[in-house]
Amino acid sequence: MLNTLTKLSHSSWYWLALILMGVAMESVALFYQYGLDYGPCVLCIHVRIWVMAIILIAILGLSLNKYPIIRSLAYLGTLVSAIGLLERSWKTLGVERGWIIEACSMDSGLPQWFALDKWFPHMFEPWEPCGYTPELLFGITMAEGLVLFAAVLTLMTATLLLASLRK
Repeated sequence: MLNTLTKLSHSSWYWLALILMGVAMESVALFYQYGLDYGPCVLCIHVRIWVMAIILIAILGLSLNKYPIIRSLAYLGTLVSAIGLLERSWKTLGVERGWIIEACSMDSGLPQWFALDKWFPHMFEPWEPCGYTPELLFGITMAEGLVLFAAVLTLMTATLLLASLRK
């Protein structure tokens, strides 16, 4: 089992799968925004930023996979991003279910030096206050799907990080 995990952690398939999954997630979000007119809230924008970070780190991991130090740093960066994604997804689900009562402003909360909402408003500008997410398939809301995805990604990445450190 450990040998299989180590072999998987050294392959490029994980990074390619992350890139494809991230692009698919961003595409679905934009389809819901522009095709189905479900505007994103500020928490949804934060989720998009974490997913974009995962895509960029995966591109780096795919490009420089043959260098063990870079590969381990890419796994570590993906793990941090997955934890950030899990936290934002959990908060989105909590607001949707009423577990977390929080006023959600229309301000992205991003600093001026990282004003993605101003640079790329079509992708990162909040349109609506927090409160609900649309239903995807089989009665699962977007927030529920995101929590599940982020939890699995966090566990997988932590496992592969540990396996990548094994000689």
